[in-house]
Amino acid sequence: MGAFDKLEKGMGNAVANAFSRFRSELKPIEIASALKKALDEHAATMSRERTVSPNYFKISLSPADHESVVEWGEDALIEEFTQTVTDYATEQDYAFLGPIRMKFTKNPELKVGTVKVEASTRRGAVAPATSNAASAEHPIIEIGIKRYLLTGAVTVIGRGSDCDITVDDTGASRHHLELRVTAQGVIATDLGSTNGTFVEGHKINAATLVDGNTLTIGRTHIMFWNTPESA
Repeated sequence: MGAFDKLEKGMGNAVANAFSRFRSELKPIEIASALKKALDEHAATMSRERTVSPNYFKISLSPADHESVVEWGEDALIEEFTQTVTDYATEQDYAFLGPIRMKFTKNPELKVGTVKVEASTRRGAVAPATSNAASAEHPIIEIGIKRYLLTGAVTVIGRGSDCDITVDDTGASRHHLELRVTAQGVIATDLGSTNGTFVEGHKINAATLVDGNTLTIGRTHIMFWNTPESA
């Protein structure tokens, strides 16, 4: 079952009910299909092994359909569609250069039941990992069920909403840990946290990570890989 089939089965009925209250002709699967088309149309082949797809999406709807989105919950929809885009990129072996971002806008020129997606690529510190292609330049970390590709030179992890990766952990400081990719390796640095940062159970101020390391901040465990075989 593909990513968009999962979307239609898993969330389609609930979201469709929200849309139907406003007699909208637009169905959630149609938004998902428009996102899929944008991924395919804007995918850029960088090498034989690497195809980059867009990670920023502006979803334009008619005022009536936009009202349906607001009624259902824009944040909930974005979360669902973000996962759908990640799953589809994984199936197609597309890579992202930054985090996935979406926003809904209303366009009075659009008819009810139509959707327009504008897509672009923007580099960021981290991106959803869509393959196991970890490398020294772009390591992969895993936090819970989420896997991230380090696409920038510096990644900040902590409880704060302004971090590159935000963890829901009261034992973590707002800005807890920095991961810096250098020519000599990835350096993990504690940012003056309250409870400290641990690598393989040892408290550190700064340490160069090796493939397979486990970092701990608060109650959160972070797995680190920089070779594709391990990831």
